[in-house]
Amino acid sequence: MGRINLTALQVRKRALANLETKRTRTAPSWLDVVGDVPPAQILTRQQPIQHPLTQVRARRLSNGRVEQYTQVIKSRKPKSSKPSKLFSPVQLKYEEDALRHRFFSDHPWELARPRVVLETSGDQYRHADWSTGLIQPGVPLSGESVVQRQLWLLHNVPDITVAQAYDMARKEFYLLRRQEETRRRIAAEEAEHMGAQFGKSENQISMQIENETYNDWERWSRQQVSEQMQRNAAFDGTAGMEVEESASPATEKVEKPAVARDGITMGRDVFGLEAQRRAQFIRRES
Repeated sequence: MGRINLTALQVRKRALANLETKRTRTAPSWLDVVGDVPPAQILTRQQPIQHPLTQVRARRLSNGRVEQYTQVIKSRKPKSSKPSKLFSPVQLKYEEDALRHRFFSDHPWELARPRVVLETSGDQYRHADWSTGLIQPGVPLSGESVVQRQLWLLHNVPDITVAQAYDMARKEFYLLRRQEETRRRIAAEEAEHMGAQFGKSENQISMQIENETYNDWERWSRQQVSEQMQRNAAFDGTAGMEVEESASPATEKVEKPAVARDGITMGRDVFGLEAQRRAQFIRRES
């Protein structure tokens, strides 16, 4: 049996044939409407248009002139004539995507920098001239500046590779970042000289949090040693003044204000208390 043609232009003909052969008793409500206003085209989706990746490069000819040419990058995996994802949107590929992915994978902290989001006309990049460098009017310095600068080098410098263009744009970016840090440091020093107070730095805040964590661990370790000594004394049946005296220093130290100490010293204190406990237990057994 052949397949039934269910395209939009053949549906009305099929319905009329069913009425003539009396396969259907009543005519569909849309029969006259489709006859008066027929569909302009077949209402089935065609195969999506593929968008290959195109790259623009520059090369120097034998006569010394520089010309631009376009090359199409074909996919390694050949696609069938009837793609399975017929109703899915086609993925658009741009040359900037690979450049952007490489830069931000090498510099992940650039994504953590605060950005000022303003509602503008959106055409600030139209007036940018990336041949002059990364600093453009109305465009803040960011990783996108490196991508656009590298793209301009690839399009205009003859016989340049992607790695060479990336190194050139990256070094320009590093130089500008160092200049920004120098200006920021000088401005902070001048403000402090005039009496400004900025509070604790990031390093001081992080060291304070680290010291508090060490102190919490020290109090917890002393408490665990004290509880273990009490359990062992209760199990041995000699819970008396000796256990209270051995446990009292740890309790007193817990009540004292915590002092920032390094992990090696705290570990020695814990192991020293454990060694004293074992020695007391061996003496009682002997």
